[in-house]
Amino acid sequence: MAETINANKVRYGADEVLALLEGIDTLIAAKYKKIEIFDLKHHRPDDATLRGHLLGPTGNLRAPTARIGRTLVVGFNEELMERLRKLWG
Repeated sequence: MAETINANKVRYGADEVLALLEGIDTLIAAKYKKIEIFDLKHHRPDDATLRGHLLGPTGNLRAPTARIGRTLVVGFNEELMERLRKLWG
């Protein structure tokens, strides 16, 4: 079951973004050509580091953001998106 939320109407700020990680084992944060993968289950970074990867310059959740099972993908990287399409269709 997929859920789509319009980012123009629903905002996730600094206080709300960490709640999105509930039930998430892996965070994949993409920014331009850089991709960082965080193992939240075994080596969760501090909240400031996580916010730094989840929030954009406006102080809201970066786009695009997708939850795929127990993985949260934040930000855009063309190579990463192509790999995700092949993995999860």
